[in-house]
Amino acid sequence: MRRNVTGGVIHGQVFYLSGMCCEAPTLEAEVRQNLDELGKRMAAVGASFKDVLTATVYLRDLCDRERTLNAIWKEYFPENPPARTCVEAGIGKCRCEITLTVAVPG
Repeated sequence: MRRNVTGGVIHGQVFYLSGMCCEAPTLEAEVRQNLDELGKRMAAVGASFKDVLTATVYLRDLCDRERTLNAIWKEYFPENPPARTCVEAGIGKCRCEITLTVAVPG
């Protein structure tokens, strides 16, 4: 059974979160805002960062993966991080967009 929820779709026990893109003064702030907003959307369905299965991160400059993203990623996923793919993409004014696939507990 599929149902639409804020920011994505739940099918069975899997939450497919749409891409989150927030504009901020720095890439670090943008990544944190994106992840914080994704965290709120997961919490609304009873999930958390521990439940993330996969992530796709679109970066305007793929070199930002090592320069900025990896350190922040370790804060949000300190143990057992999800499978992650990083892609360089033209994403307008944003420097980073993140999509997640999340297992919904219960």
